Amino acid sequence: MTPAARLAAAIEILDKTLAGAPSEQVLTNWARANRFAGSGDRAAIRDHVYDALRCRGSFALMGGAADGRGLILGLARAQGLDVAALFSGARFAPAVLSAAEAAHLVRPAPDEAELIRADWPDWLWPALAAALGDRALAVAAAMRARAPVILRVNLAKGDRVAAVAALAAEGIVAVPHPLAETALEVTEGARGIARARAYLEGLVELQDAASQAAVALVPLGAGDRVLDDCAGGGGKALALAARAGGAEIAVHDVDAARMRDIPVRAARAGARIEMRSPGKPGGPYDLVLVDAPCSGSGTWRRTPEAKWRLTPERLADLAALQGRILTAAADLVRPSGRLAYFTCSLFDVENTAQIQAFMKGGGWQLETERGFDPTEGGDGFFAAVLRRAAI
Repeated sequence: MTPAARLAAAIEILDKTLAGAPSEQVLTNWARANRFAGSGDRAAIRDHVYDALRCRGSFALMGGAADGRGLILGLARAQGLDVAALFSGARFAPAVLSAAEAAHLVRPAPDEAELIRADWPDWLWPALAAALGDRALAVAAAMRARAPVILRVNLAKGDRVAAVAALAAEGIVAVPHPLAETALEVTEGARGIARARAYLEGLVELQDAASQAAVALVPLGAGDRVLDDCAGGGGKALALAARAGGAEIAVHDVDAARMRDIPVRAARAGARIEMRSPGKPGGPYDLVLVDAPCSGSGTWRRTPEAKWRLTPERLADLAALQGRILTAAADLVRPSGRLAYFTCSLFDVENTAQIQAFMKGGGWQLETERGFDPTEGGDGFFAAVLRRAAI
C-alpha cells in the first residue's frame, strides 16, 4: 500500500471508531476484509489510528474537523507531511483537498499549550490539574505519544542481565528501566516478544514499569498468605510470587473469565497461584491487594478512545464502586495485616480521596502512598499500603 492509501484506510477506521465501535474490533475487521494489506501496512495504519485518537482534540484543531478525515489531516500537518501530495484524489488516496480545507491548513497552528489541553475533554482538565498541579501540562504532553513496551524480569528464573542477553540473542533490544529493578524497556524488536524463548519460558512477562514499581512497594514475607483481589489477568499476583517464592498467593475476581489466562501464565512463570471462585475469596490474609476498577486514565496512551468515552456519571459510579471494594477487601485482612490499594488512574477522586474516606472508619494506618505519572516512563498509577490495627 502507498502512504496515501494507508491514510485513506485510517480515515475509514477512525470514522467507524468515532461512531462508537471499539477501535480494536474495527481494525481487526478492516484487516480481514483487506487481506492484500501486509503486516507493515497494518502496523502503519494502526499507528495512524492510535496517534489520531491520542491527539484527537489537537489534530481536529490542526485539520479543521473532528471526523476521520479531519484527524488525519491534522496528523499529516503535525508530522510535517506533504498534505497536498497525499490527499491527491488518486486511486486509493484520500480525496483532494477542498477549498475550505486548503484555507484552514495555511492558517497558523494554535500554540503548543492549547494543543496539549485540547487532547483532554474539557470537563476532565480541572481534575487533571487538581491532581497534578503544575505538572499537568507535562503529563498531558507525555500522554500524546505511544507508551513504551515494558517487560518484567521474573526474578524466580533470572536477573535483568540474563534477560537482556536472552532477548538480544533473538534480535530484541531491551535496556533497564529506572522505575523498578525488574523492569526492561524494549527499544527494538518489540513485535518479536511473543515468539521469544525468554517470554515463552517465563523469564520475562509484559508489565508496565509503574505497575512493577507499585508491587515493589508492598511488604511481603516468605510465608505470607496473599490475595490478589480484582485479579484480572493476574500480572500483579505473578510479580508478587516472583518476589517471595514461599508466599501463598491466591487470586480472586468477580468475573472468572478475566482470570482464564492465569493458569497458563503461572505455569510459564513457574509460579504457584491458587484460584478462588467468584464470591469466595477465602481469608483471612496477611496481605490483600486490590487493583480496583477505575477510569484507566493513566493508561490512556494505550486505550485513547476511553478518554473520550468517560463521562462524569461513569467516573462517579467508579468512585462509588472503589469504595465498596475497599470496604469488602478490608474484611479479608487479618489483624496487623496489610491492604494494598492500586489504580491506574491519575485522578484524586479515585486515589487519595478513596484512601482518606476509607481511613475515616478507623482501625488502619497508612504506611505508603505513591503516585506515578507518564513523565517517569511508565503509565499513570497510584499505590497505597495500609496496615490494620492489632486486636
